[in-house]
Amino acid sequence: MADRVLVTGGTGKTGRLVADGLVWRGIDARSATRRPFSADQVRFDWADDTTHDAALDGVSSVYLVAPTDRIDHLAAMRPFLERAVARVPGRLVLLSASSLDRNGPMMGEVHGWLDAHTSRWTVLRPSWFMQNLTTQHLPSILEDGCIYSATADGRVPFIDAADIAAVAVAALCDLVPPSGDHVLTGPEAMSYDEVASAITEVIGRPVRHCRLTTRELAARYTAFGLPEDYATTLALMDETIATGAEDRTTGEVERMTGRPATTLASFLTGQRAVLGSAGF
Repeated sequence: MADRVLVTGGTGKTGRLVADGLVWRGIDARSATRRPFSADQVRFDWADDTTHDAALDGVSSVYLVAPTDRIDHLAAMRPFLERAVARVPGRLVLLSASSLDRNGPMMGEVHGWLDAHTSRWTVLRPSWFMQNLTTQHLPSILEDGCIYSATADGRVPFIDAADIAAVAVAALCDLVPPSGDHVLTGPEAMSYDEVASAITEVIGRPVRHCRLTTRELAARYTAFGLPEDYATTLALMDETIATGAEDRTTGEVERMTGRPATTLASFLTGQRAVLGSAGF
């Protein structure tokens, strides 16, 4: 059982939920952030190894969320990972993605490194977050009535970040077997056309799926300020969805938490005020 867990990405989509879930179980959760502002947070920067040792003091397990501003994740994370493997007696739980295999790009490299250097690892590979609809897609939903993607008719088993966090807490508390990866999905795979229709039904205002080519989507991301290599990588992920790579569901959320995964319909209903905030 974990006594103190370091939660990297502690203020992010899953990190803050993981911290809350650990506290609810009576476990000391230390949230790592570049700008701590409370006693339960610690200064941490992947790029500043002078912050690493202090963040690991007294820690028995770690939740690992890769930096989001680059794609060479192993290069960025390795100095900290080496310290964590040497100092942390418990589980290292990595948030990866369903599209990233072990030894593949981005978090896939980190997955492979953990497998080669410790037996105390668990890798969570969720599909695309439902929360993307209320964050990165929200401006275009509100302003254009549109979800832009290069996924064509590809289907995605969208998953609630709260379900990912619940699985992470179970892993950090040693309630699931170590040294394995788990593909996490919602209960149904849906195309973006179907997602747009579902949003339309919830908010009573037309939303459609606006289809882009992979190149057009990469250019859109670059226009928003993302580095070109990162923008291209993200756009290519949409291209793999178009080929059917994400059209699957698993029962891992229920198996590992004891409760069913959240449906997209339920999530959208709970987010009606956000998605309809353009005056509807």
